[in-house]
Amino acid sequence: MGILNRLKQFAFVKLRILKYKMLSSCNQVSGQPIIFHPLLLNGSGKITFGENVQIGVINSPNYYSHYSYFEARNSDSEISIGNNVSINNHCTIEALSKITILDNVLIGVNCSILDNDGHSLEVENRLFGIPQKAEIMIHKNVFIGDNVTILKGVTVGENSVVGNGSVVTKSVPSNVVVAGNPAKIIKEIN
Repeated sequence: MGILNRLKQFAFVKLRILKYKMLSSCNQVSGQPIIFHPLLLNGSGKITFGENVQIGVINSPNYYSHYSYFEARNSDSEISIGNNVSINNHCTIEALSKITILDNVLIGVNCSILDNDGHSLEVENRLFGIPQKAEIMIHKNVFIGDNVTILKGVTVGENSVVGNGSVVTKSVPSNVVVAGNPAKIIKEIN
């Protein structure tokens, strides 16, 4: 790698990764993910990384322009990521209760995994009410495509695939391909 490439790598990657590490507020982080893309870890809950967890992909969209955001908002909130998980660029994982991602999961670019509604849905409580929440479980060997949103209360079964651009509002059984908005089963995997 030439000196110009090393300077680019330092200025546009390493400094950004360091910046977001310094801006992170979560004090209950365990495990050491392999960081290729800036990652902001916030909240007063726990965030746990297994072995060989990769954050960011160099030859993928949003590598130089975005960052990933994980938040375990409350003291009892938890994000748990298993072993051999690869999370592409610009991923948001936000837990008010618990989000569990088991081993060997692939997550595409620009995905959101949200175990809550963000705000209360009742008009009179929207600004200050407590949003509804429900745990999310993503089982082993799941492949989540680009631009996917997974919403509260969803379980994605083992070996399943979630197609690009899907919005997953209901649980997905094992060994299927789902796609669409809302996501529906389009194929079984043998």
